[in-house]
Amino acid sequence: MRAYVELVRAPAALTVLGDTVAGAAFGPGLGGRRLALPAASVAFYWAGMALNDWSDRTLDAVERPERPIPSGRVSPAAALGVAVGLTATGLALAAAAGRLKAAVPLAAAVWAYDTVLKQTPAGPAAMAACRGLDVLMGGGRAALPAALALGGHTLGVTVLSKGEVHGGSSSVAKGVLAGTVASALAATAGRARSVRHRLLGAAGAAAYAGLVGRAQLAAAREPTAAAVRGATKAGIHGMVPLQSALAARAGSVRSALLVAGALPLARRLSRKVGPT
Repeated sequence: MRAYVELVRAPAALTVLGDTVAGAAFGPGLGGRRLALPAASVAFYWAGMALNDWSDRTLDAVERPERPIPSGRVSPAAALGVAVGLTATGLALAAAAGRLKAAVPLAAAVWAYDTVLKQTPAGPAAMAACRGLDVLMGGGRAALPAALALGGHTLGVTVLSKGEVHGGSSSVAKGVLAGTVASALAATAGRARSVRHRLLGAAGAAAYAGLVGRAQLAAAREPTAAAVRGATKAGIHGMVPLQSALAARAGSVRSALLVAGALPLARRLSRKVGPT
């Protein structure tokens, strides 16, 4: 069981629950059957992680032999089966929530990224599209501001993560840090339901910028593989305060607080199962 938990980076799914929550805060809300949408996001995320390791199994045998597939704890066929099964689960949950049409492009984007686009120049943009589509699954067109903010953040994290094994470059880390500042500003831009909601959104954006920016600044100063991995990990966890900030600004304080509560648990569990 632990091998499969590692395969899908199970605890890291806590950082994706808030995508549809933030999206729904800009749109129709997250009640009734739409409560299945965060679970659909988790299924798609886990499917993408399993598919990632299946696609990278040859490279991981050299660079990350401790991962489940190259270590022999999970067979390639089993990993592919997990990816297929979880994708089907995500589509079924989205259909139950009445959002199948929004989920199909998301599922296609996940598979396109992991099997075709990841090692191309379009890889980071494709990953950002996956995150943006996940947000839109929750809120539709009204959630476009949230989708752009989270997609932009994901773009930076993905670009920076390329240096996790061999180290990165200071210029890349600085560029990604600038993107983090832009995402934080985007989370506070536009109309808010009230001054209170704007202030709560600003507080969440500040927490996001502090958590992520500090690690990215360290990577900019010394772009070693360890520093880049740390910044990537912080970027993954930083999804949570950014989602919370967006939900708060849109007027859903309860949702923002619930999303924010996932961060301490995600950080604690990441010590047992790495999110990258």
